[in-house]
Amino acid sequence: MSSEQHDADAYGKELAAISRHQSEATNARFTVFQALAAVGIADEQADEIVSKLEAGTVAGAHTWISESSAPHGSEQNFDDGWFAGVKLVSSYLLRIADTTAAAQRGRAASSAMLLTHLRQPSPPVPKEAPASLPALDAQEVLTAAQQSTWALTDPGNWFLPDSSTEILTVALNAVREDERDGYTQRLEAFAEQHRERLQEMLHQYGPGSAPSEHGRYALVGQPESLIICERMETAPFLLHGDWEGNLEDVLLRDLEFAWGPRHRLSRCPLA
Repeated sequence: MSSEQHDADAYGKELAAISRHQSEATNARFTVFQALAAVGIADEQADEIVSKLEAGTVAGAHTWISESSAPHGSEQNFDDGWFAGVKLVSSYLLRIADTTAAAQRGRAASSAMLLTHLRQPSPPVPKEAPASLPALDAQEVLTAAQQSTWALTDPGNWFLPDSSTEILTVALNAVREDERDGYTQRLEAFAEQHRERLQEMLHQYGPGSAPSEHGRYALVGQPESLIICERMETAPFLLHGDWEGNLEDVLLRDLEFAWGPRHRLSRCPLA
């Protein structure tokens, strides 16, 4: 293995680890907001509590970085460069801590809104499809989506595990009869064709991103969202028709905005 390939593999593992930590932090924050609301803590106070905790975590990283030293026995030029880098990173971490403590507002209210959406019952989905339609193996399609490298493939990191089946059912209902044969292969080809676009969407709107901090864009990174994005490109009107009345519009609107499809059907402004 070449050194370049080794570096790329190591960097990929680092990104995966960061993504896991960010996703777990998003889920933990959502749980904390629920717990604080349950004991009567107002949204503004909950935002302040969580922001101070997060700022303290960044401050801890600042302390760890600022106290680090160059490897023993390093040359003077290396030492100088090391401490210059430490000073720069430490100053940047301090600015992040200050911003985190002061500017993270509205997240508790957004989390409560999303929780309300998720708790609303969905209309029952027919258990059996018409006999004339060719079978579409939902598990096979989902497995293909999970294997896409852009997605958060660890089920423990999914933000909406309880809604996964409902979301998958609605998304697959938007696959037309004449598309069902070989759909899994077409989905894999779609993921490969749009790999950079999918990765950018995950980076900009996925767990740990600034927009997701407010409890929005919950579908970004879910394996089912690969199917939804493919349907937004292929059959947007059919997807919206199946989604309406079955799942909360805010989930689709957020994903549609993040994906930026050619045919944006939602005309309602994002709240």
